[in-house]
Amino acid sequence: MKGEVHWTGGSKMACFNDAKDRLELDWNDGPSPMQVMLQSIGACTIADIVTGLKDRPFTEVWLELDAERRAEPPRHFTRLHMVYHVKGEVPEKLLHRLIEKSHSTYCSASTSLRRDVEVTWGAEIHTP
Repeated sequence: MKGEVHWTGGSKMACFNDAKDRLELDWNDGPSPMQVMLQSIGACTIADIVTGLKDRPFTEVWLELDAERRAEPPRHFTRLHMVYHVKGEVPEKLLHRLIEKSHSTYCSASTSLRRDVEVTWGAEIHTP
């Protein structure tokens, strides 16, 4: 995996992947690198859940994220809590297993966190 990050002036940066897809970051007026990191963890785990639910009837999956960071540099995450929401006819046991597997095995973004970060989660199933 390769990427590039270009400072484009002020507090703005442009990020590119191998395919030259562009992502704009702005540490003052837009998503900061840490916000993108948090959202990337969420996107990674949602991808695992959606893939795991492929044969189940569901229409929506969303995630609420709440993170805390150290007050002093380095200001890494110290706590991360996620609440997963799935709208559909999904067995609770299956959803919990998919979330646990995502965090322990499949989601590279989540497993790349420091070992001392407290990661907790909850799940809610919304039936149509």
